Amino acid sequence: MRFSTFRLKTDPTPASFAQTRVWLAENKSEEAQIPIFNMPFIYRPIYNQTLSIRQLRRALSFLVLKHQSLRTSFIFDSHQNLLMQQITTEENLHENAFSIIESTYETENQLNHILKNEKYNRDLFNPNQGVVFRCHIIYHKRRSLDDILSHQDLLIFNFHHVIFDFPSMKIFLRDLNQLYTNVQLFNDEQHATSLRYLDYAMIEHEMAMIGAKMFWFDALHNCDLDQRLPLPYDRHRLTNVHRSHNRISISFDFNQDLSQAFYLFTSSNSLSLEQLGLACYFLFLHKITNGQTDLCIGMNIDGRYKHELKSIIGMFVNTIPLRCQFHSNTSFSQLSSSVSEMMINSMKYSYFPLQYILNQHPTVSHAAFLDISFQYLSLMNNDTENNIILIGNSQLSSLPDSIQMNENDMINQLDFLLSIRHDLDRNQLSCEIHASVDLFHSETIITLTQRFHTMLCQLFSLKQTSHRMDRSIDELSLRLEDERLLIQSMNNTQTSYSCSTCIHHEFVCRVMAHPQKLSVELDDQCLTYCELLYYVQLLSIRLLNEYHVNPGDVVCQCVERSISMFVGMLSIIMIGGSYCPLSPRDPRNRLQHLLQQTQSDCVLVDSKLWIPW
Repeated sequence: MRFSTFRLKTDPTPASFAQTRVWLAENKSEEAQIPIFNMPFIYRPIYNQTLSIRQLRRALSFLVLKHQSLRTSFIFDSHQNLLMQQITTEENLHENAFSIIESTYETENQLNHILKNEKYNRDLFNPNQGVVFRCHIIYHKRRSLDDILSHQDLLIFNFHHVIFDFPSMKIFLRDLNQLYTNVQLFNDEQHATSLRYLDYAMIEHEMAMIGAKMFWFDALHNCDLDQRLPLPYDRHRLTNVHRSHNRISISFDFNQDLSQAFYLFTSSNSLSLEQLGLACYFLFLHKITNGQTDLCIGMNIDGRYKHELKSIIGMFVNTIPLRCQFHSNTSFSQLSSSVSEMMINSMKYSYFPLQYILNQHPTVSHAAFLDISFQYLSLMNNDTENNIILIGNSQLSSLPDSIQMNENDMINQLDFLLSIRHDLDRNQLSCEIHASVDLFHSETIITLTQRFHTMLCQLFSLKQTSHRMDRSIDELSLRLEDERLLIQSMNNTQTSYSCSTCIHHEFVCRVMAHPQKLSVELDDQCLTYCELLYYVQLLSIRLLNEYHVNPGDVVCQCVERSISMFVGMLSIIMIGGSYCPLSPRDPRNRLQHLLQQTQSDCVLVDSKLWIPW
């Protein structure tokens, strides 16, 4: 399939499925007042670098003309039950559709307040009016008289998520740099004939997608999409209106040995790092959900599945379900191979809109896979938060999120997300777990992160990798080192006794040391050491005088579990007899056979029992 441009239209046309999801999600969350769709990117000129505000304004104006997404408005057509988008023409483009705001700050608190407002103030944008992009210039103490941005000033490009995704930022910065240097690079004819986001949205609605429809229907066949995975939640689930959507994030870096084993396993098994990371995540979920073997999670996909879409600014992100079914006795090698095949097939049809997937299951009220997600990021220095961007001859550094806001203030609609990051420059792997503070305590997430790290170390220990991979996944343990030591100490119940000391001697010593302490208890009955010795002595004397039991004789006892059982056992041992327990629940023939084998002449029985010998 090839993309082609349609005749230039100014009338409303259907919005893409990705845009529709964002628009509906924002309108559903209005009661909770959670602005989760502002996307601010913050930059500051490095020391001794300046930026011309006049040139920046002109470059941004041409950039908005080039990319129609930055001047798109939305309206919901109730007759068609469809979200429509409309491009503001160049003739009708007014200042409200694209604004450059200027402000000043003196203290760090004032700056943090401005940055937080850019992130959380939902009133900054109005998609219905086409206000979806803004530029905010923040001067330190006072505005520059010569219209120059210096190293103490900040520059914020803020976008509404309905028209923008993270890969769009590369395109935005590339074109901004070109237009800032030379606006003559903007070609009207080339602009008119190039592929636009509007074309992609229209083609998306016209595609048949028969193969993808059949694949996703089969992939989720008999899957209980309503059933949430039983993660170790600490709090009851609240409705979205009452959730804060804040998150906690805990991370760790792979050490050199773990990274080396990870890379070695991928190369020897023809896997990608993403596929192996996903297999580890499925195994981890299997462990923390009490052995669930049918797991379904969500993953966000870039959505630019055609080369023609790589240079378009817009919202392309799609969410797809990833389902993994396996037996608990499978090996990790088998699990990773199965996950690889599943992921390859799923990515082949990843363009199939989430709305279509959910429409195939009309009885599902809420798809649980949307709450638990996996993410793999492959980054280079020019992709990271600490990168240096170029606008003309000026270098600017981006500000990390930690300067903008506290980590716990960051918005998250997911319950649980595991992210694997690969730093290509350092060839370094790291892992980060994000979880909703509405459902988990911070201590729980710290422990879960430690358990995941422990599981990886067990799997990819260089000395035992091949051995571990072929063993059943149920043999892997998530116990931490301190937990293993605690269990070991609790099970270490061995006590050394003198070989020359008999049990009844130790019992008498205990009676002499603690005569009034409780010795035996059963339900509502109990005896002290002194009382127990008294009854033992009475029975011992009777066995010696009336039944003439001699040392070494076998004496059987056939009683129910009771205090009398302890009295009889100690009495037999105290007179030197050999104790043989019999169960009154055994058949008569078995009891007679045991008596013949032991050649016992004396049997202690409960007076309440009637046993026909």
